[in-house]
Amino acid sequence: MGTQTIDAKAFQKLFLAGANRINEQKEYINELNVFPVPDGDTGTNMSLTILSAAREVEKLSQPTISTLCKAISGGSLRGARGNSGVILSQLFRGFTKSVSKADSLGKEEIAAGFNRAVETAYKAVMKPKEGTILTVARGMAEKASELSETDLELIPYCEEIISYGYEVLARTPEMLPVLKEAGVVDSGGQGLMEVLQGVLDALTGKVTDVVIPEGRAVSEPSAPAKGGEYVPPADIKFGYCTEFIIMLNQPLSAEEEKELKEYFLSIGDSLVLVADDDICKVHVHTNHPGQAFEKALTYGPLSNMKVDNMRLEHEEKLIKDAEKVAARQREEEALAAQQTKEPPKKIGFIAVSIGDGLSEIFKDLGVDYLIEGGQTMNPSTEDMLEAIEQVNAENIFILPNNKNIILAAEQAAKLTGDKNIIVLPTKTIPQGISAMVGYMPEMDVEENKEGMTECYQNILSGQVTYAVRDTSINGKTIRNGDIMGIDDDGIQAVGTDVAQTTLDLLSHMVDGDSELISLYYGDSVTQEQAAELAAKVEEMFPDVEIETNFGGQPIYYYMVSVE
Repeated sequence: MGTQTIDAKAFQKLFLAGANRINEQKEYINELNVFPVPDGDTGTNMSLTILSAAREVEKLSQPTISTLCKAISGGSLRGARGNSGVILSQLFRGFTKSVSKADSLGKEEIAAGFNRAVETAYKAVMKPKEGTILTVARGMAEKASELSETDLELIPYCEEIISYGYEVLARTPEMLPVLKEAGVVDSGGQGLMEVLQGVLDALTGKVTDVVIPEGRAVSEPSAPAKGGEYVPPADIKFGYCTEFIIMLNQPLSAEEEKELKEYFLSIGDSLVLVADDDICKVHVHTNHPGQAFEKALTYGPLSNMKVDNMRLEHEEKLIKDAEKVAARQREEEALAAQQTKEPPKKIGFIAVSIGDGLSEIFKDLGVDYLIEGGQTMNPSTEDMLEAIEQVNAENIFILPNNKNIILAAEQAAKLTGDKNIIVLPTKTIPQGISAMVGYMPEMDVEENKEGMTECYQNILSGQVTYAVRDTSINGKTIRNGDIMGIDDDGIQAVGTDVAQTTLDLLSHMVDGDSELISLYYGDSVTQEQAAELAAKVEEMFPDVEIETNFGGQPIYYYMVSVE
C-alpha cells in the first residue's frame, strides 16, 4: 500500500523542493510576462517570496506541522514582493491556516487547504481577474475537492490535481486576450505550477536532494556594496558597451543581417541590432570595439559611435553605492535619535522611488522615508514594515508608485497595529509626485486622503523604455531593441528613436484641455538631450506649459505626466 499521509518532516522537504524548483525556473517565468519591458520580474518576485519562507522552514530541526505552517506563512508574508509574490503568500497563508492543527496531511487536509488558500488569495485582490494565478489555483482546489471523495492513493491524487492545474494554465490565453496575442500562458500561474511540480517531484522521489541557495536569490537585485565590500570588475565578461549606426550602402538581406548578428555575438553579448533600408543601429558589449567597427565598415560608413568602459563605470558605481549606504545609515541613525526625543507627528509619508533626481523631488515635497525600488526591484512587505517603523508619525501615507508594489504595501498596512497606515494606490512615480503636491498640512487625514487621491487621479502618466524581446501587442509588432512609449492604457508608440517615440507618446496623451507636461529624464539621458526634447515638445504643444526635471531613473529614458 502506498503513502497515504505526509508527516511534518516530509512536508518540510516538499516545501523546500517547491521553493528550489521555482528558483531554478524564475528566468523562464520572467520571460512569460506579456509586456516586453525590462521589468519582467514575476518569476523573480515569486522566487524571492517563497525563498524568504524556505529559509525559515530550513531552520526547523524538529518540525511539526504547526511550526512549519507558522514559518511558511510568516516568512512568505514578510518576504512577499510584487503582486505575484503577495498572491503566492496569500495562497500559503490560507493553506497553512487550514492545516496547521493537523498531525499529518492526507487527501482531506490537502483539499481543505487548497480551498482555504484560494478563498484567502481572492479576498486579498480587490479586482480578481480570471486567466491568472488565481484561476489556476481555483481550478486545482475544485479538482482536489472532487478527487478527495475517490479511493485514489495520495500520490496519484496529487498527480491528478497538478495535471489538471496544467490544463487550466493552458487555457489562460483563452481567458485573457492579451496572453493569446503574445502567445504565452499566465506567468503567475506558471510560477505556481513550478512550485507544485517541485513538490510533486519530491513526493514521488524524482528529486531527493534539495539545496536552498544561501542569502539572496541569484536574480535578486543586489544591494549597494557596504563599506569594505568589493565586487571585482573582472566579473564583467565583456568590458566595452559599444554603440554605432551603419549608414548602409545598400539594404541588408536577411542572410546578411543574420551573418552580422552571428559575428557580433562571436565577439560579445547583449546584442541589439535594428536595421531598415538605410541604416542599421547596433548595440553590443564586447572586449574588442575596434573589431566591431571594422566589421560594420564593410557595410557602410559609421556614425554616432560610442564606447563606454563598463569596468570603470562599475567601479565608479560601487563607490557611489557605498556613499549612498553610508548616507542612508547616517539618516537612519539621525532619525532614530530624533524619534527618541520627539513625540510622533500627526502625518508622515513613505514613498517608493528610484533615481537620485526623483528621490530629491520626493524629499522636497515632504516625504519622510524613501524605499529604493521600482520596476526591476520590487520592495518586499518586510521593506515596507521597516520603513513604517522608521517614520515617527501616528498616520502614515504610503505611495507605492508602481502597480506591482501596491499589494505588498497593503499587506504591510494589515500587519501594522500601532500606526494608522493609508496606502494610496499610486501606480507611477508621476502619480506619487502629484499626490504629494496635493498634500495640505492644515487638513486632517481623511481630507488629505481625498485631496491627494483626486490629484493623482487627475494626471496621465507615461514612460519611454526599450523592448527586451520580439512580440505583438494590441496590433503593434515590436522587435527586441525597439523604443516604446507606454501610457496608463498600454503601449501607444513604437520606434527606434527615443526623442521621436516620446513625442509620439505625448501626441496620444495631450488634448485641448492639457495645461502642463512634466518630463523626468533618466540616467541614460543627458541634460542637453532632455533640453532638446523639451524644445520640440514646446514647439509641438505651444499652449501647454513644459517642465523638465532630472529623474535619474534607470530603464526608463523618460517618465512623463500630463495634467
